[in-house]
Amino acid sequence: MTRAEVSDYAAMSAQAELHHQYLLGLELMVAANERPEVVGEWMRRLFRRLHEEKFLSSFRKLGLEGLPDAVACARYHTLSNVIGGVPVEYMEESDRKAWVRFRYPRWMFDGPAICGMPVEAGRGFLRGWYARNGAALGNPRLGFVCVSEDMTGQFGFCGYFREYDRDLAEDERLVFAPDERPPTFDPDRQPAAPEAGWSEERLAKANRNYAAEFIRTGIGELVGTVGGERALEHGRRAARLTGLQHYRRMAGAVGGMDGGPEEAADFLAAMFRGMGDGVETEAAGGDAAALRQTGLRIARGLAGAERESLLACWIELWRGAVASHRRFMEVEVEDRGDALLWTIRPA
Repeated sequence: MTRAEVSDYAAMSAQAELHHQYLLGLELMVAANERPEVVGEWMRRLFRRLHEEKFLSSFRKLGLEGLPDAVACARYHTLSNVIGGVPVEYMEESDRKAWVRFRYPRWMFDGPAICGMPVEAGRGFLRGWYARNGAALGNPRLGFVCVSEDMTGQFGFCGYFREYDRDLAEDERLVFAPDERPPTFDPDRQPAAPEAGWSEERLAKANRNYAAEFIRTGIGELVGTVGGERALEHGRRAARLTGLQHYRRMAGAVGGMDGGPEEAADFLAAMFRGMGDGVETEAAGGDAAALRQTGLRIARGLAGAERESLLACWIELWRGAVASHRRFMEVEVEDRGDALLWTIRPA
């Protein structure tokens, strides 16, 4: 691997971790400032939308077509999460019953963040995704049984997909059975993603995109849950704090230096390339530095108010990172539709 490729991988990994940390921070921000049921509804909306956009389209990529529905669903959740860097174990009992067990540390509630999440957060994503699989596959007999949750202090998120002998009512598609335990894990039966097409580079990109997609979708669904003003208040503050807190780790990954506008612009350029975006230096004059970011993977496919809300929050990540430098600097951002023009100058 060349030096440039190593740098690209480092920047991709740094972007994956940054968006992961921002998700955790935003979850905590909402949990600390809204009622528990609001957090649960936000998670339900977020995972419902991700389910609608990603679930069926991913089956072919993961080689799951033609399998029994319960088995296919359990393998889907195992493979899609493992590819995104989330440890999940798979246990198949029969064609009609297959388990998933998420191992710690939990990606979605990593580190001590798990202590600040209400139980409604976990139940929200169960309602938004796991309870929807049967309907999406056209199988009204398929449901999910949750035997352990994260925030209840059991042994972590675990449950099984089961195909029943009858059609399920809406409130039967997700049920809880806390006294059940999964079968013994057999690593030889753990499914693996099809080797064709899943290169090291593609896996690195998948890891980055996995984390970024939660932010791309999560901001818009937070707006739908608490309204635009409240969502931007939470989203921008959590983003700025995440950038402040996480800058040193990002800089270490991409060779960033704690300096002035030029060093800050170099850091931003390296990180934006880790998103797969184009970066060009622009003339700024004086002690200022400027760059033009094109591609904007984070906002790709979004338009109108949803795009504006996302970028308003996402830009604060980088304002926070620049504010973490020893020197005080101002960051101005001009949205030119297909590009962002960043100008950094001494405060």
